[in-house]
Amino acid sequence: MSKVLMKGNEAVGAAAIKAGCKYFFGYPITPSSEIPEYMSKALPEAGGVFLQAESEVSAINMVYGAGGAGARCMTASSSPGISLKQEGITYAAGAEIPCVIVNMMRGGPGLGSIQPSQADYFQSTRGGGNGDYRTLCYAPASVQEIVDYVMLAFDKADYYRNPVLIAADGMIGQVMEAVEFKEPAPIDLPAKDWATTGTGEKRKPNVVNSLYLQADALQVHNKNLEKKYKLMEENEVLYEAFGLEDAEVVVVAYGTTSRIVKSAVKKAQEKGIKVGMIRPITIWPFPYEIFKKIGNNAKGILTVEMSAGQMIDDVKIGTEGRIPVYFNGTQGGVVPTPQNILEDIEKIAGGIR
Repeated sequence: MSKVLMKGNEAVGAAAIKAGCKYFFGYPITPSSEIPEYMSKALPEAGGVFLQAESEVSAINMVYGAGGAGARCMTASSSPGISLKQEGITYAAGAEIPCVIVNMMRGGPGLGSIQPSQADYFQSTRGGGNGDYRTLCYAPASVQEIVDYVMLAFDKADYYRNPVLIAADGMIGQVMEAVEFKEPAPIDLPAKDWATTGTGEKRKPNVVNSLYLQADALQVHNKNLEKKYKLMEENEVLYEAFGLEDAEVVVVAYGTTSRIVKSAVKKAQEKGIKVGMIRPITIWPFPYEIFKKIGNNAKGILTVEMSAGQMIDDVKIGTEGRIPVYFNGTQGGVVPTPQNILEDIEKIAGGIR
């Protein structure tokens, strides 16, 4: 299959259509605006429906409706727009409605900037809405991974009856790379006999909501949701890792930052420093178990993020206090450099940090 040169945001739309998405509801916001722009043209041509909502709140509730009817649907936005969607996301999680939500992260807090950032990690992995709920969350590091994980996200959303997030950053959304649209591995998906599709007088009407007025009933429902989240933790963890057993320094990074880190790691290895790396691909569930493979030679772990240090909490949980954890971070849309990361690697390896 031949490759196609695509911008990251456009690849989101193309992958969604390839995965069978029939409905897109959204509202433009930089740096994700090319997603609704692409879908406005391509989705109707593929037999689907594009609708620009009057707000992000409206868009996520339209997703709730279409997903509740059993359709494959999605929305996309950037950081403050995702904040506006949080009530609808927790509704969808509570009502067990499958959908895909893409966040091309920008600098914050508040309106912040339109530059790339990773400061929505807490929002993505801890749930930005109310209640006990979780959403499977992929953090692609390339346009090819955007294609792969957007397509996978639709299957996983249907499999678990749950919203699935794609947490990328503005840089990945804007960069152009060659991509291949491969057929995903088949997944045996459950029938959508729960959907509100009309009864035709053949069955009782389905009710899809997240409202439980009796405490005991809500507790039973929440316990069932917990079982589903546990299955995600057992079966859906994805990561890339190398050089852990004999590493003096292990660097942890995801998304765009991981690509910059790999350049720094290569330079460090050329200087004779033994460096390993862990790249979470799912930031929830987080790959805690891989940290147990870090050998006794490790002098420290360096967490690199385009944030004030949000993933560092998960890194510390993974290390269980065995190894010192250090941080290298940029904020507000500032992108880290390989040289700056290399300097921290050298300090840790030399025992001076």
